[in-house]
Amino acid sequence: MNAKLALYQRPLQWAARPRPAAEQTQVDAVTTSDSPAPTSLTNRYGTPKRGVSKKTRKILLIVAAVLSVTWVLWVVVGGNTGVSNKLLSYNVVDSTMTTVDLAVTKAPAATAKCAIKAMNSSYAVVGWNIITIGPNGKDVGSENGRTTIVRGELRTDSLAVTGVVENCWIVTPT
Repeated sequence: MNAKLALYQRPLQWAARPRPAAEQTQVDAVTTSDSPAPTSLTNRYGTPKRGVSKKTRKILLIVAAVLSVTWVLWVVVGGNTGVSNKLLSYNVVDSTMTTVDLAVTKAPAATAKCAIKAMNSSYAVVGWNIITIGPNGKDVGSENGRTTIVRGELRTDSLAVTGVVENCWIVTPT
């Protein structure tokens, strides 16, 4: 243990020693303690980069604002399919039939289709149907013909435990 301690207590022979003046390079001459720090750093790393100008900053802010507004409009308008639905109830009649009651809101003159499905206790689809909701008059349904309540019937392969609306969409006239 004393031998290890003796190794750590010896002065290092390769430690930095001052070099004679004749051995100094140009870099050493520039970075001596007599030279000012900015000059030393400039010579070592180059001139510092200028910050972003006011004009560039203004352009970047305008571009960011335009992109933000575009994204918000895309989310609000692009996500609107023109139809919405709400599951009102379902009824499992027997192991071969399930009914689903839903409210569909759309433009009165538009035609929509909705996919409904029945699932069993392990969430497997046991029945599937697409129902069509035609155009309405303003006196049919609620909200001046915008909302219509419809009942869809599903034939099922086995006993269902639930009925749900998968999706609704507007049908484009062909």
